[in-house]
Amino acid sequence: MTSLFERYQLGNLTLPNRVVMAPMTRVRAAAGGLATPSMATYYAQRATAGLIVSEGVQPSLVGQSNPGTPGLHTDEQVASWTPVTEAVHANGGRIFAQIMHGGRVSHPDTTGHQPVGPSAVPAVGDVFTPTGPQPAPMPRALEEAEIPEHIGSYAAAARRAVAAGFDGVELHGANGYMISQFLSSNANLRTDSYGGSVADRIRFAVEAVAATVDAVGGDRTGIRLSPGGTFWGVEETEVRELYTALLTELARIGLAYVHLEATADEDLLLELRRVWPGTLIMNPTLPMGPKQAGRDDADHWLGQGADLISFGRSFISNPDLVERFRAGLPIAPVDEAAYYQGGDRGYVTYPAYQHSA
Repeated sequence: MTSLFERYQLGNLTLPNRVVMAPMTRVRAAAGGLATPSMATYYAQRATAGLIVSEGVQPSLVGQSNPGTPGLHTDEQVASWTPVTEAVHANGGRIFAQIMHGGRVSHPDTTGHQPVGPSAVPAVGDVFTPTGPQPAPMPRALEEAEIPEHIGSYAAAARRAVAAGFDGVELHGANGYMISQFLSSNANLRTDSYGGSVADRIRFAVEAVAATVDAVGGDRTGIRLSPGGTFWGVEETEVRELYTALLTELARIGLAYVHLEATADEDLLLELRRVWPGTLIMNPTLPMGPKQAGRDDADHWLGQGADLISFGRSFISNPDLVERFRAGLPIAPVDEAAYYQGGDRGYVTYPAYQHSA
């Protein structure tokens, strides 16, 4: 049986264990989408993870979803990220930047721009804005001639990520954001070559990955997916066919990994594991769902053929999560009220396990 604490070779990176810190929005960036010293502390505290995947980082201003999130589309943002990656590396860690284009899940009060998406169909629910939650606005449907610019924004952000010292990038293809919107059958009502059939609905995702691989290399490129997920009101018809086709195309490109969320039943996820020949990161519980992933979930999915296991909420309140798993120590509860409140409390203030004298 594969152990959570075995080494793993991911491209050119040797991971000391198979524990991945999942990407989690924490909205602690400074004005202008700049990374901060507290962000360097936060990620460095968690550098014993085999791999850290950062919070979602917007590749353009129009791609920004939430206020307070960092970017990778200006020279100043690159410079602000460099101390973060240096701090992680100084503590012996490895870190990928998650590139997240929000698409229709945005607001003019946040970006100064009308959100864009595959079609003029608004997201379901309220989006965060600088003045509080507001109903998701109507996005502007992208013209076909504009799509290459947005595909290219992932590649451009990846180049900036590598320049900032990141070891690679993960494209956010999950949870109802831009790539997920193109995969969707109700957010994407296009009748051109980017919508309709399965082959056309996967085109944006495939081209974004291919452009990123061309920019920084396949060994530095991953993607996160949520098969059958319904975040922000997206729906997907033909889920099995959709993701089988997508993973088949991605396998031809040769990227570092696919990161799956447990948004579909296990039989389908295992079928996708068989379709995907490369490294699989499995996030074993539903994001923001009622269950927080633990060691048993990790062992189950390692036994089912996953290579690496990602943990989200557990890493917020347990910077030493790997050591706690290894020693069978208690997992500290997380303060959910501190997820997005800003400041250092509930961010860099969780301690490592205190052994009694």
